[in-house]
Amino acid sequence: MHCDMCGTESELFKCEIEETYLNVCKKCSKHGEVIQKIEHLEPEIEEISQKPIERSEVIQIITQNYPKLIKNKREQIGLKQKELAKKIAEKESVIHKLESGHMEPDIQLARKLEKFLNIKLVEQYKEKGEATTVEKSEGFTIGDLVNIKK
Repeated sequence: MHCDMCGTESELFKCEIEETYLNVCKKCSKHGEVIQKIEHLEPEIEEISQKPIERSEVIQIITQNYPKLIKNKREQIGLKQKELAKKIAEKESVIHKLESGHMEPDIQLARKLEKFLNIKLVEQYKEKGEATTVEKSEGFTIGDLVNIKK
């Protein structure tokens, strides 16, 4: 295992150095406060880090026809813009801007409208990112970037 500061392969200690936790050798540990001694990690961890990591992200999007959905449902249940605004604790101008398409609701407001009007305004998409592999660096450390004052 390599020291995070100087790259030396030796026994490591977890230290707090300038409000940052690093795994450092005994020599570099004098620059901070030693928290604990690091036990040797099993080789299995290196094998795991070489496997590709698949990334996916769930994105919430407001439907494009939200003005029409909101207006049609409000009219269907027989409410005026002022009445709807009062029932969901929003300003009448907000309801007017939503229905005219001049303002897109944020997720919180869209969820509030969905619940009250019983319509679907938020769609969820799951995007898959590219699989990446995590490679172990060979020797470039924080110590390579920072000049240590003695």
